[in-house]
Amino acid sequence: MSDIMRPIPFSNLMDWVLTEHETQGSIFGVRKMVTANKEGALPIFDEKIETPFGPAAGPNTQLAQNIIAAYVAGSRFFELKTVQIMDGEELSACVNKPCITAADECYNCEWSTELEVPQAYAEYVKAWFACHLIAREYGLGEPDGFVFNMSVGYDLEGIKSPKVDAYIEGMKDASGSEVWAECRAWALANLDRFEHVDADFVDAIPARVSNSITESTLHGCPPDEIERIATYLITEKNLNTYIKCNPTLLGYDFARARLDELGFDYIAFDDKHFLEDLQWADAVPMFERLIKLTSERGLDFGVKLTNTFPVDVTRGELPSDEMYMSGRTLFSLTIELARRITEQFDGRLRISYSGGATIYNIRSLYDAGIWPITLATDVLKPGGYERMSQIAGEFDNLDGRAFEGVSLEAVTKIQADSLVNPLYRNPLRKLPSAKVPGGVPLTDCFTAPCRTGCPISQDIPAYLAAVEEGRFEDALSIIIERNALPHITGTICPHPCGKSCERAFYEPEGAQIRASKLRAAREAFATVLPKLQAQAGKVASDKNVAVVGGGPAGLAVAFFLSRAGVPVIIFEAKDSLGGIVRHVIPEFRIASADIDADVELCRAFGVEVKLNARVESVDALKAEGYTDVVVATGAWLPGSAGLAEGAEMDVLEFLEAAKKAPETLNLGTDVVVIGAGNTAMDAARVAKRADGVENVRLVYRRTKAQMPADEEELDFALADGVEFMELLAPVSLADGQLTCNVMKLGEPDASGRRAPESTGETVTVPATTVICAVGERIDASLYEGAGVEVDRRGRPAGVATGVEGVWAAGDCRRGPATVVEAIADAAEVARAIANVDFNHYADANEQLDVESYIGKKGSLCRDKANCMHTRCLGCAAVCEVCCDVCPNRANVAIEVPGVEKHQVIHVDGMCNECGNCAVFCPYETGRPYKDKLTLFWSGDDMLASENDGFMRLADGKFSVRLAGEIRVVDVDDASCGLPETVRRTIAAVRDSYGYLFVE
Repeated sequence: MSDIMRPIPFSNLMDWVLTEHETQGSIFGVRKMVTANKEGALPIFDEKIETPFGPAAGPNTQLAQNIIAAYVAGSRFFELKTVQIMDGEELSACVNKPCITAADECYNCEWSTELEVPQAYAEYVKAWFACHLIAREYGLGEPDGFVFNMSVGYDLEGIKSPKVDAYIEGMKDASGSEVWAECRAWALANLDRFEHVDADFVDAIPARVSNSITESTLHGCPPDEIERIATYLITEKNLNTYIKCNPTLLGYDFARARLDELGFDYIAFDDKHFLEDLQWADAVPMFERLIKLTSERGLDFGVKLTNTFPVDVTRGELPSDEMYMSGRTLFSLTIELARRITEQFDGRLRISYSGGATIYNIRSLYDAGIWPITLATDVLKPGGYERMSQIAGEFDNLDGRAFEGVSLEAVTKIQADSLVNPLYRNPLRKLPSAKVPGGVPLTDCFTAPCRTGCPISQDIPAYLAAVEEGRFEDALSIIIERNALPHITGTICPHPCGKSCERAFYEPEGAQIRASKLRAAREAFATVLPKLQAQAGKVASDKNVAVVGGGPAGLAVAFFLSRAGVPVIIFEAKDSLGGIVRHVIPEFRIASADIDADVELCRAFGVEVKLNARVESVDALKAEGYTDVVVATGAWLPGSAGLAEGAEMDVLEFLEAAKKAPETLNLGTDVVVIGAGNTAMDAARVAKRADGVENVRLVYRRTKAQMPADEEELDFALADGVEFMELLAPVSLADGQLTCNVMKLGEPDASGRRAPESTGETVTVPATTVICAVGERIDASLYEGAGVEVDRRGRPAGVATGVEGVWAAGDCRRGPATVVEAIADAAEVARAIANVDFNHYADANEQLDVESYIGKKGSLCRDKANCMHTRCLGCAAVCEVCCDVCPNRANVAIEVPGVEKHQVIHVDGMCNECGNCAVFCPYETGRPYKDKLTLFWSGDDMLASENDGFMRLADGKFSVRLAGEIRVVDVDDASCGLPETVRRTIAAVRDSYGYLFVE
């Protein structure tokens, strides 16, 4: 694969735009095209912009198609990618690939255009000309309603060099350039392809592409050099000038403390750049001098806040030693610098903003007087350029007023919010990490990673679609095909599916999977249950199964087997069914009515139940005629914190007593809960509600970020007043004091995990009661009596225990686990005993309405109260995330006749191997820029690559490489030897997407 980008000739560029718009209703993949509010256009640099935002100098302004995509999505201010004297192959050799990863905060190790300077100039001129034509033809706005802003760096000598100087002068007046003549000639020769563009309009397109510039200051540029450059651009080039400032102006101590405060202590950097970069004491008088200088010449001066932030590579994020950070981690730093500058200059110094701008803060920035605003990280995430389409909606009511200063009060308010708003804090909940195993397939790659992340492979997209449409009975029917406990899992499931949900790249909550399940269960239960009960009594098996234990695992086994016609009886030692969920989990976590509903559901097909029936022997049950015995007894034996002195209370014993007889508890004033799992959170919240308790503290030997509990459960506990004490390891309890070793996290091991190590210090924590919420154990006596071999933790080898007719499911098989894992065990038992098939609704995941999901792309949940119910993106039907996140538009989704799913084509000539598509691909080792069927524009490029792909030949045939073998084929010949989907895909590109071929 070559990482060389091939600029597209203007004729091909415009043919692509016009043909794609006519046939697909989109332009470079952007379907949500924005018509700007022309009347509200804002004056800037003696020009005007219809919206005060656009792409930052970076990957989204490197090529003409990138700029066009941003324009049609609503951008009207374009900070063009930086040009410098080092360019082309020389610069590319310095940029390690991949060079971008934008999963959360963004990191990159590239800094200016990888094109040669004359090529970059041509790209910007082509984009300028094309945007004028598009504006007029499609009525997207006034042709003069957008601004191009140059960016140059990084030293005066380089900026004065002939090629950079020619670039600047050419941008000031492009009329004499070859590329201008090319654009103009094509437009005049193709007027018949337009309805609203004529020769007079073409001739009126202004040749002044830009009269403003941003001086990009590479880290370490001395202050006198920065001022010399700015002075030269103002006095010699007569340009409105911004100086890009670095976050290092804040000082090392402040930046380190602020990132630590927000939970980003893992981001590593030293004070080198802070000492070498422009200092506040030098910056203030410099800006005063430059304000005066531009004012004397009738020009504008401002600062660009901020540059990216240099940090160390510590976790293999990118193949370099240092990288540049941007995105939400930069927001609080940047807005603090904006506050300081606003205060210093009484709001009169103009601020151009870039540093974590998103839909959630961009309007408040503008209202504070900070504009224009540019984005990079946000549009490198799923949704891509179409995130700009939504942002444009924030500015449909502009009043056309000029810059009137920056409000210190408003900026201070934004800055204060940045310290408490979860958007800018490191979440304990991590972004999607559990991907679909393996590499992305060459074709038919769309998949639902949530299903793979779910232990029971729940048909999630299918039931979410039914909920979205109000078909609750259908939704519940789909759910209970694989999930016997929809109310319970709809309430307390830790939803591992969410760890794979692509929607979590939009909002932290991801798709509303669990909530939608509960809604379907509650809405449709009364309708579905009688229909299930009507099927009771059928016997379609010679099996007769005894289930020992009526908790989640036992109930699910009974449900799946009885539905298949297998007689089942549950033996439950306690007085009611439900296990841990019934007897231990507090009512405020899950209502008894929901547990009751799932018990009814699991008994719908005639399951017999014996309560207060403790089973002492598996063999005794077999002697009674049961062909199979399923052990589902849970993990009820207490664990231990290993205190050298003092007594600890078992968490399950405590929670059961609190639920059934809270009056029997005497906890004292200070309760300490040892542990950090969901059960520990339950115990802490219950203890907080107990009579006489004043303080509840959670003690954990690791940090919050490493705790096993769901973050939301910790949030609930903290909201209840529980205190979380991390990095403490309990030692002993005496005289109402729990002595703990103070721990620290050691250096990361090969896996990146940091183990806790003792510091040698101790602290004491007030403790009238200590509750141990770690290490609940399995009672292995039933296994041992049946001859089942168990490991040191009392666990059998699997659901098949190794003894014929004896099975295990749930906690007594795994150790303490989740309800959904118990259901997964139950399904495995049902398959083994009765060959139960759970695939009745599997096809429903593939039969989703593609267009409805395409319409959701790029739309973040701006107002959660009014968002769509499920927020599902329908990945099983239409993923296209690699197309969304590619700044160069090098991944293209196409429709292929005779093939159900869209196919993704990778266009080699438009890719520079930035690697961003691999970051978001739902496949574990997926690299769409290397793994997808690739369209090559030339034989040389095809030979320079190892990608499977194709190239059109002069005679209409295609050169195709698959599995390393190149052959020439006629794709109209069904017997040409290509896989059918590949053959049809190539034919579809030729027949319906011919604009993808660039000669």
